[in-house]
Amino acid sequence: MTAIDAVTSKLEKSAKIFVAGHRGLVGSAIVRRLRTVGYTNLIIRSHTELDLTNQSAVKTFFSLEKPQYVILAAAKVGGIHANSTYPADFIAINLQIQTNVIDSAYRYGTKKLVFLGSSCIYPKHAPQPIPESSLLTGPLEPTNEWYAIAKIAGIKMCQAYRIQYNWDAISAMPTNLYGPNDNFHPENSHVLPALMRRFHEAKVAGSKEVVVWGTGSALREFLHVDDLADAVVFLLENYSDLGHVNVGSGKEVSIKELAEMVKEVVGFEGEIVWDTSKPDGTPRKLMDCSTIVKLGWEAKISLRDGLAGTYEWYVGNVVKQ
Repeated sequence: MTAIDAVTSKLEKSAKIFVAGHRGLVGSAIVRRLRTVGYTNLIIRSHTELDLTNQSAVKTFFSLEKPQYVILAAAKVGGIHANSTYPADFIAINLQIQTNVIDSAYRYGTKKLVFLGSSCIYPKHAPQPIPESSLLTGPLEPTNEWYAIAKIAGIKMCQAYRIQYNWDAISAMPTNLYGPNDNFHPENSHVLPALMRRFHEAKVAGSKEVVVWGTGSALREFLHVDDLADAVVFLLENYSDLGHVNVGSGKEVSIKELAEMVKEVVGFEGEIVWDTSKPDGTPRKLMDCSTIVKLGWEAKISLRDGLAGTYEWYVGNVVKQ
């Protein structure tokens, strides 16, 4: 198949599209994007309505609904603590979801499937920016290897079904995501929502300072989830090839710059104190997104604007609960 598939770019707006994981950060953004651009026949199921780890239930669903397109955004996700505490859950549940959905989608006539992974699939010491070719070239980051191995298996499963059955299954690997419906849990959230919550609570409490781990020198890349959703729809409509595709903003920010930006957006007027006894983590983590850029897509939402919108959502939906 060619990299740009003329057939898939002509999706009917009434095409039956199943978005697995529609309540999560990624899935909810994909549903918003599909509806915004005019798709009218979306299939969604909550976990209570359809347990994706249940092979029989998934087969029955696909045999009855027969979706033409599938976007697989459902996954068990979590931070370092959760990955370290529940390694069996992270590998088993994700493998079960992927295997059930991918296999049933193929067997019940789905035309195309988009599988969503994560930048953690890459080796801990991958070259920077990280190209797609870095996959399986070195050891993984130990703190999330169970999740990473499951996601790598998902990529390879899509490739295997393409090779053996000539079936149109593609994979997209996003960088660090943020936005509405993010996890703001005080212990299990990622760096950006964790900072936002900490600054907000300090502002409300009238605190004079917020302590942040490390030196602030580490560099990270962030992508607004609405940009990812735009990229997923773009790939669904335009891309058909064996290789997985990185999706990122292409822009780096230091943790120090990020903290200052979040502080400004939140309106915290105290000081940031850096606890340099704590680790910075990986010095740099940036995705090479030249593949998708060459195809004609790039991120549009600036970090500053994205943070402002995310904070507005956080105040309206998390703080008021």
